[in-house]
Amino acid sequence: MYQDKRKRRWWILPVILLAAVICVSAFVLLGNRSGEEMRAEGAAAIEAALRRSAVQCYVVEGVYPPDFEYLQENYGLQVNTDDYYVVYEAFASNIPPTIHVLEK
Repeated sequence: MYQDKRKRRWWILPVILLAAVICVSAFVLLGNRSGEEMRAEGAAAIEAALRRSAVQCYVVEGVYPPDFEYLQENYGLQVNTDDYYVVYEAFASNIPPTIHVLEK
């Protein structure tokens, strides 16, 4: 009977360790995924802010801004360019610019 308890103990310990490893790895993977989703949502929010600022410029001045730097200087727009690429292409002053924000 003493040997049966000993066998159970050796069988339970690896199962507990395996369950702990699975739980920790699942937690890490879920944490990384939510960070990626947050960065993607951040890029979408920045893109929306750029579009709003460009439209505001058009309403106030009658022309769309010539470049991204113009929005930063004259409309107080701040973008973390360390984490995001901003693609701002203005074709003409009366046509809305093409705006894309990409994660680095």
